[in-house]
Amino acid sequence: MGNNYYTGKGDRGDTGLFGSAERFPKSSLRYEALGTVDEANSWLGLCKTKQSDPELKKILEWVQQRLFTIQAELGGSDIHLEESHVKTLEAHIAKISETLPVIKTFVLPGASEFAAHFDIARTVVRTAERRIVALSHDQQMMGAVQGRPREFTLAFMNRLSSLLYVLARQEAMKSGEAEKTPSYQYTE
Repeated sequence: MGNNYYTGKGDRGDTGLFGSAERFPKSSLRYEALGTVDEANSWLGLCKTKQSDPELKKILEWVQQRLFTIQAELGGSDIHLEESHVKTLEAHIAKISETLPVIKTFVLPGASEFAAHFDIARTVVRTAERRIVALSHDQQMMGAVQGRPREFTLAFMNRLSSLLYVLARQEAMKSGEAEKTPSYQYTE
């Protein structure tokens, strides 16, 4: 009986890309970016399981599908995001933010359990965004086409963190818990 869950090819700490026989270290910027996008997707999966709102579940799953597209792109596939994907996120942000009170300062993460899940997902998305930026500026990627972040990838990740921020605020509001602001003071 064969095993479909591992190949053993990466046991030495290297891995390959789509359509390439070449092997690359798993510690490279590309795989840091890929792994962090995967981590963000897993957090979104947790957020999705905590929701009873079918429309929000649908939005989160749509986002998860786009994150797989980004992973494929970074892995060397020809598929990539389009401007319409960024515009869709912007439309969701606009719709949700209309229901929220105006914010004039930072808020402490974790006003409720569900809000905290979105807060964590947001920070992981921000980390993934930074990893993708680092990859796009990597000297080995300069001039490369395969696996290079395309035009709308960074914009999508940036808007995604904004979407998760408004979703965290929405969840805090639904819970009835007041959002708290940082005091910027040290007290014992």
